[in-house]
Amino acid sequence: MTARLLVAGVGNIFLADDSFGPEVICALEHRPLPPGARVHDYGIRGLDLAYDLLSGYPVAVLVDAAPRGHRPGTLSLIEAEPPDGSVPPEAHGMDPAKVLALATHLGDEPLPRVLVLACEPAVLPSGDDLLPGLSAPVRDAVDRAVDALHRLVPALLADPTGPLPPLGRPMESGAPHSAALPKTAPA
Repeated sequence: MTARLLVAGVGNIFLADDSFGPEVICALEHRPLPPGARVHDYGIRGLDLAYDLLSGYPVAVLVDAAPRGHRPGTLSLIEAEPPDGSVPPEAHGMDPAKVLALATHLGDEPLPRVLVLACEPAVLPSGDDLLPGLSAPVRDAVDRAVDALHRLVPALLADPTGPLPPLGRPMESGAPHSAALPKTAPA
């Protein structure tokens, strides 16, 4: 069966809570998503993700840490708007807004619907500091993210353009936000 949905873990495993996406992907090995979903840990390989976003998926879910001003460990489901040309594409690194801009630059086809399952980080090192491992509230959010994906993915497989199921408490979901991607501040 051909995958009809991409679940992409993104983040740097050496930068504390930035490793949320890869940790969720690892947890999905023990609780696989339904057939039709391709699950992949992209880490910091933005170019790989950009090309995979051009592979014909109608929808992609990026799983990442994203400072949005909530309590650490809070999950947010964000629908990303297509790039508007204000973010320059970048082939190196894993800033999701720049990855979407790169994918738009590389391809002739429209991007898939892109959702971000984001977790509010407690610890993101600055500079060149390396700090592997998740903080306690983000570690606790990994299982909730897996639960959320098990509600979200079947709904998206059934209707890739349909409404999003609510995440439930203590999570949030909401309407699309301009540039609503990890590493951006809330409006």
